Amino acid sequence: MEKKEFTVTPWEVKGEVDYDKLVEQFGVQKIDNLILNRIQKHTKELHFMLRRKIFFAHRDINWLLDEYEKGNKFYIYTGRAPSGPVHLGHLMIWVFTKWLQDKFKTELLFQFPDEEKFLFKENLSLEKSEEYLHENMLDVIALGFDPKKTKFLIDTKNADLMYKEACKVAKKITFSTVKAAFGLNEQSNIGAIFYTSMQAVPAFLPSVLKNKKIPCLILHAIDQDVHFRITRDILPKLGYYKPASIQGIFLPPLTGPLGKMSASEESSAIYTTDSSKESENKIKKYAFSGGQATIEEHRKKGGNPDIDVSYQWLRMFFEPDDKKLMKIHDDYKSGRLLTGELKEILIEKVIKFLKEHQKKREQAKKQINKFLIK
Repeated sequence: MEKKEFTVTPWEVKGEVDYDKLVEQFGVQKIDNLILNRIQKHTKELHFMLRRKIFFAHRDINWLLDEYEKGNKFYIYTGRAPSGPVHLGHLMIWVFTKWLQDKFKTELLFQFPDEEKFLFKENLSLEKSEEYLHENMLDVIALGFDPKKTKFLIDTKNADLMYKEACKVAKKITFSTVKAAFGLNEQSNIGAIFYTSMQAVPAFLPSVLKNKKIPCLILHAIDQDVHFRITRDILPKLGYYKPASIQGIFLPPLTGPLGKMSASEESSAIYTTDSSKESENKIKKYAFSGGQATIEEHRKKGGNPDIDVSYQWLRMFFEPDDKKLMKIHDDYKSGRLLTGELKEILIEKVIKFLKEHQKKREQAKKQINKFLIK
């Protein structure tokens, strides 16, 4: 069956995403067993998100590991544009980021481009973005990042560090490049045209501050790749390394197996601040089912875990144990496990995770200052 058209940009993801096609279109490479083995040599184990190809593509990981093995340690760069509450899809990338940081004992530069969505969204003020910034920082801290090795780079607050470097990047990017890459036009505001220069800065800022070339690994969902394609083209012209990167797939929205969870659509997402009852109700009401229309039919024909959102959330985030996941998969496919029962497995795990996260989120309010760049 032919897949329908889909859209993947930094600001919009629509339709059934064909990741194989994106690999081709974006020019990234799939993470193969040779790379997994190289990573495992240093980490001693593989994160389940790597084993299951949730993080599935890369640029220059072999080069990055070559440098690491020579003693030239890399740092990690990831981020979040604060434009709404944090949901589980955002956390998925940060959970993996923390694992990599811990295993390789690296520094982490976490960018909060608090002007990005203001420039690209009609209805978001800078004041509202600042409110989201504070809330979003709590969610990152709650995951247990080490403040000695993790720093928050906030575009509007750290502009003194960033703007001069962004200007150097901007001088190397033509308007026609930005137009082609981001679909901008003559009606686009000039802030949106300049913005990608700010997104590039964390990929070489530590090299500027320490006055030596330091390798950078960027972790991001595949929709952000276009920013870093431009970054990779520009940085060698400024005398810095091209950043390496790892790309992840999207945690699907509750409402269906297609596309990307949206922070602005409550029925598609579970937020980190949702209560146990809200989480349970959302999963029961909205989680797209791969089951049959009736119990009898389901027992006879079985369900389809490939399109069942509860199963996909377990696979991508909430069930790290491969054997347990395989049993859930097989029981659902055979009809032994009903959709309602599958949802209950997910509900229990989500509620347990969020209770712990919310407790740590509360404690994080006293820790923000430790993560800020002074």
